[in-house]
Amino acid sequence: MSVNKEIKRVTTHVLQKMKVDGERISMLTCYDYSMARVLDDAGIDMLLVGDSASNVMAGHETTLPITLDQMIYHASSVVRAAKRCFVVVDLPFGSYQGNSKEALNSTIRIMKETGAHGVKIEGGEEIIESVKRIISAGVPVMGHLGLTPQSIYKFGTYAVRATEEAEAAKLISDAKLLQDAGCFAIVLEKIPALLAKRVAEELQIPIIGIGAGKYVDGQVLVMHDIFGINKDFKPRFLRRYLDLYGEIYNATKSYIKDVKDRDFPSDNEQY
Repeated sequence: MSVNKEIKRVTTHVLQKMKVDGERISMLTCYDYSMARVLDDAGIDMLLVGDSASNVMAGHETTLPITLDQMIYHASSVVRAAKRCFVVVDLPFGSYQGNSKEALNSTIRIMKETGAHGVKIEGGEEIIESVKRIISAGVPVMGHLGLTPQSIYKFGTYAVRATEEAEAAKLISDAKLLQDAGCFAIVLEKIPALLAKRVAEELQIPIIGIGAGKYVDGQVLVMHDIFGINKDFKPRFLRRYLDLYGEIYNATKSYIKDVKDRDFPSDNEQY
C-alpha cells in the first residue's frame, strides 16, 4: 500500500520510508493559502514555499530580490492550509550567506513565525557550516545542488549544470557532504539524468529532481508552470497539466462582456 494512504502528516521519517520502499515523492511549489488547500487535499506529499515567488508572484527577473519577511508571509499562508503535506521554505538570498549564525537566525524566524516543517538552502561545501548549525538546532534541512538560481549571475546562464567531469564530481561530493551533515533530502536542478541517478543510488536520503530525469526519488515543479498560469516558460523538463492562463483569460473576457451588455447580474443574482 502507498505510504500516501497510511499517514495523517508527512514527516521526514515518512519521506525516508518512501525512499526505502521505492515510492516516488510528489512536490510542488506553493505561495498562498487557497492554492495550498487544493494541493494538500489532492494528496501532494510536499509543498515548497520557493523563492521562485520572486518571479511568479512579484514579477522579478531572478529570485534574488525576495526578502525574508516576504518569504515568511508566503510560508505562513501555505502552512495554515496544509493539514497533511510537509512544508519546506526556501532561505532567500542574503539570509544565510554571511555566516552560520545569520543562517540560524533566519531559520528560527521562519520556523517560529510560519509553523513550517523545514527549510531549503542552496549550495554545498561553501554553506555546510550553516547547514550543520541549523540542523543542530533541530530544524530539518533540504539541500539544493546543480542549477542554483540564487547564483545565476555567477553562472551567467540557465543551461544544464554538471555536464563536465569536474563539476559533476563536485556535485557528488557536495551531495555526500550535505547527507553527512544531516540533510533529510536534496533537490537536484537541471543536471544530466544519469548523474542524478548516480546520486540517488549512492545516497540514502531522498533525492528530488527538477529537470534531473526520471531516476531520482521524487519530482518538484513550479505551480505556475505545471498549471499553465505562466505561458512563456517552456523548458524541456516541464509537463503542463492545465492551461489556466487560457481558461482565466476566456472567463475574464466573458465576464467583461456580460457586464458591458448588462447581462450580469441577472434578476436571480440580486437581492
